[in-house]
Amino acid sequence: MRRPSPDPVALGLLGGWAADRLLGDPRRGHPVAAFGRWASWVEARTHRDSRRAGVLTEGIVLAPVVVIGILGGRAPAKGVVTAVLAWAALGGTSLGREGMVVHDLLASGDQAAARVRVRHLVGRVTDELGADEVARAAIESVAENTSDAVVGTLVWGAVLGPLGIVLHRAVNTLDAMHGHRTERYARFGWTAARLDDVLGWLPARVTVLATALAAPRRAHEVLRVAATDSRSHPSPNAGPVEAGFAAALSVGLGGRTVYASGVEERPSLGRGPAASLTDLPRSVALAHRVGLLALAAALSYRALVAGRALR
Repeated sequence: MRRPSPDPVALGLLGGWAADRLLGDPRRGHPVAAFGRWASWVEARTHRDSRRAGVLTEGIVLAPVVVIGILGGRAPAKGVVTAVLAWAALGGTSLGREGMVVHDLLASGDQAAARVRVRHLVGRVTDELGADEVARAAIESVAENTSDAVVGTLVWGAVLGPLGIVLHRAVNTLDAMHGHRTERYARFGWTAARLDDVLGWLPARVTVLATALAAPRRAHEVLRVAATDSRSHPSPNAGPVEAGFAAALSVGLGGRTVYASGVEERPSLGRGPAASLTDLPRSVALAHRVGLLALAAALSYRALVAGRALR
């Protein structure tokens, strides 16, 4: 049996997670922002009101991302590349900070500022939200983005290395840009939305399991509510994740949600009282525990893969 050597992907994921915890998102030249500009440039030239145009656009936009991911996986300094990409893709620290900023504004009575600030987290219309509705919006975003911006990066990084990190983050960004049910994107954005559903499926289920482990006294309730209450949610991935958080926090989420494209009556998630201001710090703490468990799972998976390779 060969002597095991350090797994560069595992080291990279650990390094990227540590960088995110210490530094948060890169403050200048964020790769995701650069990718967004590239996607907007392509869209301006290829947009048509059809699914075919959406397929073409996302194919063009994702092509260089796939190349970068493949080259990163073959780089001599694969661990360093993985760490940098993971740091750029992870958003747990910034997510928690934004959640606490909204909490602090609400706690100080500055509801108008909280309505504006929560837009950093959500795409819904917030102009007329009350304090508890702002808190609910932030908690739902913390839950969903824990899956998208933390667990998804760790899961796909563990499975596919650098390619998994960049592809998942790029698809999630395209869904945020093109996956809206507006007149412009109803058909054009179909591809982005479906790709995000596919790549988000596994991380969402890992997030639910991690949520159950992070709230052991309510683990059974988390799994039950995630399985039942999310059935009528419009998102196959956000639904179980938000329901799991609701059960873990013993609060109720869901309800009337206003978007630029119209009003949606979201299903009720959880069995507790409606979420309020005091539940927001609890959701941030829960998200941190879920992220730690996802990191442990990713590193365990990499160890298992390395162990099989030595046999």
